[in-house]
Amino acid sequence: MTELQMSLIGGAVVFVGAVFAYNKWQEHQARKSVERAFSSEHDDVLMRSDAPAVPRQEPKFDLAGAGGVAGKGGAADNGEGVDRFEPAVADTVMGDDSDDQRQAGAGELATSLVDPLIDCLIPLALEAATRGDKLLPALHTLRHVGNKPIHYIGLAVSGDWEPIARGGVYTQLQAGVQMASRTTALNELEYSELVTRLRTLADDIGAEPEIPDMIDVMKDAKTLHRFVAGHDAQLGVNLTSNGAPWAISTLIGALEKQGFDVGPSGRYAMPDGDGGVLFSLSTNVTMGADTTSHLTLLLDVPVVAPARDGFGSMVACARTLVGRLDATIVDDSNAPLTDQAIAEINGQVLEFYEEMATADIPAGSIRALRLFS
Repeated sequence: MTELQMSLIGGAVVFVGAVFAYNKWQEHQARKSVERAFSSEHDDVLMRSDAPAVPRQEPKFDLAGAGGVAGKGGAADNGEGVDRFEPAVADTVMGDDSDDQRQAGAGELATSLVDPLIDCLIPLALEAATRGDKLLPALHTLRHVGNKPIHYIGLAVSGDWEPIARGGVYTQLQAGVQMASRTTALNELEYSELVTRLRTLADDIGAEPEIPDMIDVMKDAKTLHRFVAGHDAQLGVNLTSNGAPWAISTLIGALEKQGFDVGPSGRYAMPDGDGGVLFSLSTNVTMGADTTSHLTLLLDVPVVAPARDGFGSMVACARTLVGRLDATIVDDSNAPLTDQAIAEINGQVLEFYEEMATADIPAGSIRALRLFS
C-alpha cells in the first residue's frame, strides 16, 4: 500500500471520527434542552403530559392614531412620531369585583413596566410553561444596558400579562428596554449588548427571542429622545434678600415651617402628599456656608401632573416667603418678577402640558416619570 493510500485512509478515519463526535455533541445539547424544559422540583400539573394545552396568545397592544410626537413648538412630527396607544381590553367575563380589580391592577402594572410607546419590545417564546421562581434568577442578570432599564412581563396561564412573580407560571415572556432617557437615546452599542446578553439569557431559560431590526429600533429611540430633550424643562423662581443675607441656621427653621423637607445635599423638597416632590428649593451656596442672599425654587415641569398645579403652588410658596424672609421675587436677571410676567409663564406651562398630553406622555404620568427620572 502506497503512502498516498495510507494518507487518504488516515484522513477518512479522522473525518468520520469528527462527524461522529459532532453528532454526539448535538445529541448531548438536545438532551440538555429537553431536560431543562421538563425538569421540575415538584410535581406540576402544567408540566404533565396529560395536562390540557395552554393556548398561545400574543400581547395585544393597539397602536392607534396617526398623530406624532408634538415638538417644542407644538407641531406634530408626523414623519417619525411616536404613536399613541391604548392597551387592548380582553372581552371576557370576570368573576367577582375583587378578582376583576386584581387582574386590572396587574395588567396596568405590566403595561407600565413594558410600555410599547417608550420601550423596545422583544417577545420571548418559552419552550414550555415555566415557573416564575425559575425565571427570576436569570432575568435579574439583565436589568440594564447603559443607563436604560430593562423590564419583563409574562403571559400567565390565566391568560393575563403580568409582572413575573414567584408562584406564577408563564407561557410567554416580553422584555422591554427603555429607548430613551433624559441624557441619551438607546444606541447601537447598547442594543448590540442587549441582543447578545438576551440570547444567552434565553438559552438559560429555554426561550427563543424575536429580535427587532436594529435600524427600526434606533430610529424610534432617536425620535423619542428628541421629544424628551425638547420637553426637559425646569422652571425657576428666585428670591433675593432685601437686606442682609440670611443665616443658614435661621433659614432652615423658616423653610421647615413652610413645609420643606431638608435634604442632606442642602436642597429642600416640597412634598406632593403622595411620596413625590412638588418642587424644590436651593440655597445656591455650598455645603457648610453660613449665609445666603439668594434662593431658587425649582419646578421639574414634566414630572409634576397638571392637576397638582406645581407652578401655582411654587409661586404661592414664594409669595409667602417674601413676607417671612423680607425678600423680593426676581427673574434670572435679578429684576423683579411682575404678576403679568408670572401669568404669562403660567400660560406657557399650560401649553407645555397640552403638548405632553397630545404625545400621550402626560406630565406626571408613569411614562413621564420613567423618561424624565
